[in-house]
Amino acid sequence: MGDATPQLRASDADREHAAELLRRAAGEGRLTVEELDERLHQALEARTRGELEALVADVVVGPADRLPVGAPAAGGAGVTVRPGPGGSRWLISIMGGATRRGSWRLGERCTAINVWGGCDLDLHGAELAAHDVSLNVFTFMGGGDLRVPDGLNVEVSELAIMGGNDVLLGEACPDPGGPTVHVRLLTIMGGFDIRRGRRRSRRERREERRRRREQRDLERRQGALPQPPEPPQPPGSG
Repeated sequence: MGDATPQLRASDADREHAAELLRRAAGEGRLTVEELDERLHQALEARTRGELEALVADVVVGPADRLPVGAPAAGGAGVTVRPGPGGSRWLISIMGGATRRGSWRLGERCTAINVWGGCDLDLHGAELAAHDVSLNVFTFMGGGDLRVPDGLNVEVSELAIMGGNDVLLGEACPDPGGPTVHVRLLTIMGGFDIRRGRRRSRRERREERRRRREQRDLERRQGALPQPPEPPQPPGSG
């Protein structure tokens, strides 16, 4: 190793921020589609922040566009708060869908537009770009779903026209003074759901059904539930 200082390892949030900068540069005509494709692949494979900084060095236009500096601050609610620029600011689904799960960064102000389409967002493991984040969701003849951790504060204001929003959060602010996501829903002939807790996989749902069946069988054997009636015996069988 010698006396060389090791380069700082890149986090998933660093990779996502670099990818966001590259997409923005391509949208402004500073990268070709082929260059964007190649650099996005390199960003996802990058191991250090130095590699990411080299990928975006010729497309950033100011200090605000650079990779965020500093250690993340734990939000105490299943999310990380790293104040600074970057993160998803637009999620547009037109006759299609957008999905954000796992490690991703939500910008301080984000707008999701669903037109004959929908978005599937999960904040478990997500990183917030500010202590208070605004998420505006417009849905027209489409739908979407937002999953939030149990301890995250979520404030919702909503309007539905010829449609409906289904918000089941329990306590809106379980962590007073903690990070908060402010959600504004406008739904026209569609629907949007907000739930606490991680979406279970098909395997987990099957396992839950299996456990319930085993529990019912055990209770029947112990006499807690009535036994199912025995089939009638044919004449002369006794």
